[in-house]
Amino acid sequence: MTQINTGFGFSVNSPIRVGIVGTGFAAKLRAQTLVADARSNLVAVAGHNPENTAEFCEEFGAEAAVSWRKLVERDDLDLVIVCTVNRDHGAIVLAALENHKHVVVEYPLSLDVSEAKRAIELAAQNQKLLHIEHIELLGGLHQAIKESLPLIGKVFYARYVTVTPQRTAPQRWTFQHSLFGFPLIGAISRLHRFTNLFGEVATVNCQTQFWDTQPDLYKACLCNAQLRFTNGVLAEAVYGKGETFSQSENIFTIYGEAGTLIFTPESGQLIQGENRQTLKVGTRRGLFAKDTDMVLDCLLDGTPLYVENTSSLYALKVADAARRSSETNQKLAIDNS
Repeated sequence: MTQINTGFGFSVNSPIRVGIVGTGFAAKLRAQTLVADARSNLVAVAGHNPENTAEFCEEFGAEAAVSWRKLVERDDLDLVIVCTVNRDHGAIVLAALENHKHVVVEYPLSLDVSEAKRAIELAAQNQKLLHIEHIELLGGLHQAIKESLPLIGKVFYARYVTVTPQRTAPQRWTFQHSLFGFPLIGAISRLHRFTNLFGEVATVNCQTQFWDTQPDLYKACLCNAQLRFTNGVLAEAVYGKGETFSQSENIFTIYGEAGTLIFTPESGQLIQGENRQTLKVGTRRGLFAKDTDMVLDCLLDGTPLYVENTSSLYALKVADAARRSSETNQKLAIDNS
């Protein structure tokens, strides 16, 4: 007997038909989960490189679409998952929603705040799921930070540093201005961690440096953004990558009136005077699979997802303010009305 859910009306006995845009790391992890789950059927894939797309489709038993535009128009798809370059996220999401598809998109939703807002509004208007992946919130690091915050009392300063050296910077889209976007938009999870932990931002002050090798290609970049939250917390995000750096760093430090928390992706420490306590940090593995599984739960059973579109849009708004601050060399106020 066929059962119908209380969420988006999918039949339990009919797999959700899925198309993927992209053939990279995230797309492969999504595809592995989809083909292993009886609740979903990976139907078609659109990629940038025909050879890579054909290889991807052969591995996962899918059909190669001519383009992402053709893919989103297909009548045999229920859900489109967007795993391609940041520049194209907004356009693909809007086109998929206009063709009445449910959509999952890797962060950021768009490089443009107004385009992102239009996509969220269109999803609500068409009663379609729009899920913006933010697996940083699912990971062991973020969960450990949230659980430990009450131990240090009132927080007054936080600093998050992620620096990734490259012996030879790859000539990939992640080092292109036009395709990756402003670094703290392309890597919006850095700021989203802060807004998830501390709420609304009052002001943003950001400085950025690029080591360009071509007009649209750089070998290294460095961003330093200072955020003043409305609750008084001062936070600093440092994001760097490329050839200029020789030492990697990934440290999240939070100072509170009753102690200090220091986290790496592997472990944490609680420091209170002379006392130091080791804190466990859960794994980072399997997060794309977990995210994909939660999307299927949401579509079939109406189970709420772990992140709201409004919070993702707000983080994008803060990241865009950081971009404008960097370009104008001015501290900018955030309109939270």
